[in-house]
Amino acid sequence: MSHSNPMQGILLKCASVAVFTVMAAMIKATSEGASVPPGQQVFFRSIFAIPVILVWLAVRGELSVGLRTVRPLGHFYRGIVGTTSMALNFWALALLSFPEVTAIGYAAPLLVVIFAAMFLGEDVRLFRLSMVGVGLTGVLIVLSPQLRLDADPDPWRKLGAVVAFGGAVGAALAQIFVRRLVRDERTSAIVFWFSVTSTILGLLTLPFGWVMPDRQTAMLLVGSGILGGVAQILLTSAYRFADASLVAPFEYVSMLLAIAIGWHVFGEAPTGVVLTGAALVIAAGIAIIWRERRLGLERSRQRKAMTPQG
Repeated sequence: MSHSNPMQGILLKCASVAVFTVMAAMIKATSEGASVPPGQQVFFRSIFAIPVILVWLAVRGELSVGLRTVRPLGHFYRGIVGTTSMALNFWALALLSFPEVTAIGYAAPLLVVIFAAMFLGEDVRLFRLSMVGVGLTGVLIVLSPQLRLDADPDPWRKLGAVVAFGGAVGAALAQIFVRRLVRDERTSAIVFWFSVTSTILGLLTLPFGWVMPDRQTAMLLVGSGILGGVAQILLTSAYRFADASLVAPFEYVSMLLAIAIGWHVFGEAPTGVVLTGAALVIAAGIAIIWRERRLGLERSRQRKAMTPQG
């Protein structure tokens, strides 16, 4: 049962963003220090999230019903797309700076608008399409140093740009699968079965060159899984207390955190190009959310006006 408490919803959303950002920083640290491959990172990130999710469900008294599913194939397909996206994002963290990967990742919610029209038949009006165009222009600005043939000669950074954008495309497609799943499935089942699927898929990469982590790297890998589970719970809880349209803009707090962590932990200073592109993407995203919230409020008022008063 949900209770309206907008401030609590906003605080939970900000907390989830902070934990997800720290988790990503831990993954990046394992890439730079021990050269842990993405498949191994996915495995640890997923398997150690499962106990956290199970404990959460047990505390809520939903363990017996929270994992039931009537669409196992839907979870499997979503798991393949989502796991691929996760692996690409983890790989990108090894190739680009933290703020760059964060900014490029903001393309995902913009691409969801396009994919929802293509695959779900959702009506997308001119305003949303215009803002998507503005946001994707921002992403291109972030990518531009790697896309120019006469610029950075480092092929790994060029690859990183492509990989990061591929991760954003995968994340957007995964959201389309989730939108289909929520019609029949509980949120807890979607979260749990994704973790199970990504654990199995991550384990399948074992023959392709896992490394034996030292103690510090192992702690970072385990910690990333635990934090991933905690962040998912915080995010799910945020939507129990406030509308998605209200808390969604606070996703962009991650850019401030990424800049701070990139600067202090990895010695990465964001460039003017990254900041300019990120500002465009964030502005477009907030504009879409603001517009959808206004339309939602107008529809709610219209329904109330049409309801007979007795």
